[in-house]
Amino acid sequence: MLDKIKQNTADKQDVAQQIDDLRKRLYDLEKKIKEEKLPVIITIDGWSASGKGSQIAQLIKCLDPRFYKVMSFGKPNEVEKRKPWLWRYACAMPMQGNFLFLDRSWYRDTANAYLYDEIDKSEMRKRLDDINVFERQLSDDGYLIVKFFLHITEKEQKKRFKKLTSSDVTSWRIDEHDLYNLKKREKFTKYYEEMISKTHTPSGVWNVIGADDKTHAKLDMLRILVEAIEGRLEAKAEGKSFVPRYEFPFAQVHPEAFEMAATQKVSEVALDKSLSDEEYEQKLEKYQNKLFKLQNLCYQKKIPVIICYEGWDAAGKGGNIRRVANALDPRGYEVEPIAAPDKYELARHYLYRFWIRLENDGHFTIFDRTWYGRVMVEPIENITPPDRVEQAYQEINEFEKLLMQWGAIVIKFWINIDKQEQLKRFTLRQNTPEKQWKITDEDWRNREKWDTYEKYIDKMIEKTSTKAAPWTIIEGNDKKYARIKAMKTIIDAIEAKIEN
Repeated sequence: MLDKIKQNTADKQDVAQQIDDLRKRLYDLEKKIKEEKLPVIITIDGWSASGKGSQIAQLIKCLDPRFYKVMSFGKPNEVEKRKPWLWRYACAMPMQGNFLFLDRSWYRDTANAYLYDEIDKSEMRKRLDDINVFERQLSDDGYLIVKFFLHITEKEQKKRFKKLTSSDVTSWRIDEHDLYNLKKREKFTKYYEEMISKTHTPSGVWNVIGADDKTHAKLDMLRILVEAIEGRLEAKAEGKSFVPRYEFPFAQVHPEAFEMAATQKVSEVALDKSLSDEEYEQKLEKYQNKLFKLQNLCYQKKIPVIICYEGWDAAGKGGNIRRVANALDPRGYEVEPIAAPDKYELARHYLYRFWIRLENDGHFTIFDRTWYGRVMVEPIENITPPDRVEQAYQEINEFEKLLMQWGAIVIKFWINIDKQEQLKRFTLRQNTPEKQWKITDEDWRNREKWDTYEKYIDKMIEKTSTKAAPWTIIEGNDKKYARIKAMKTIIDAIEAKIEN
């Protein structure tokens, strides 16, 4: 593939006018993407010394620096190594109406890890699958991804290395990785060709640029970027989907079919289970002591634990979380209460605010409400279009799979109470001054939509209770029973992980 890429040369005088015209078009488009809230990600990968940095400098020349960001990703630091491998890229998502230029992207981590024998071929291909999922999720959410690979010949690469190393001013730009890139060029070529062929999709079209001639490469990149933005804006105005122009066949990529666990409707769950005060106190002490010991093992083995709490209003999530947290070393967990997204979160992919809240491996992240608001609250309140809600079930399963590939234990609770118990708790809150802050007009309004919520809850559990990350429905009419069941479920999940 790469050996067939044309290395065009440019008449600099003739091309200069074309470049100037394209820059004017790009300048005008910047205002339009702001108005249309279109986020644009430009990834630039390629051979060492292929001109990635200088080409980014040319692309941003006419843009307002307030509305773009350039990020260069090197080797992951110690914090990044303790997160899911895509974490640092997910946290870099641009806001709607902004540009993000990536000097080497998520492809770099995969390439280097594989080519330096840090991961095997199987793991490398899993990462390429992860990338396809990541790019498709961004594209489905309205992001435009424009991917460039700068290809230079071996002769040109040697020439540039010689020029850079001959000067004290530029010699620092060639490091051991660059030299290895040239020395093992055949090995890198095979990987790059597989990488491009397996991740060339409608969501992330590869543009392989012959970059021996920097001026012609500049022209090609500007043209492709401008045409991609214009095409996306035009398609959006007409309510159509858009695929940028491409030169070779797309990879055959199919959404994963997840193995699902058996489920039941929440209305069919018996809620008559309870514990006496004496049983509760005995079990609470026993399980809290056990959980404390398991937390230490998780830290030693660098196992992340992610606990997700969902449930009816007044179901007792807060009290349940408090009993779990009281068992843990406070240095090793974080409770993340999730409210309505702020304007910065709303301007990004809906999973962004959960990516940024993930704790390091070996730590617990406890979510009081989660990404499942996407398929419960948002469709009921008409916040999200129905087609995006339907896509979210698959996206959530994919997100949780990525967390588990990282090594995480994902535990999901739905705390279930009946309508009569909710009314009892609402009334108690309303009539108790120190508890009145817990009850709002929105809670009463949501109660009127009980049947509608029940329908979406059942669908959520059915479509996202995978065998790897099943839902546990907690019988919550008796708070004591609910707390003990949740704690025992967490203990069982951690023990099962450690034994494996």
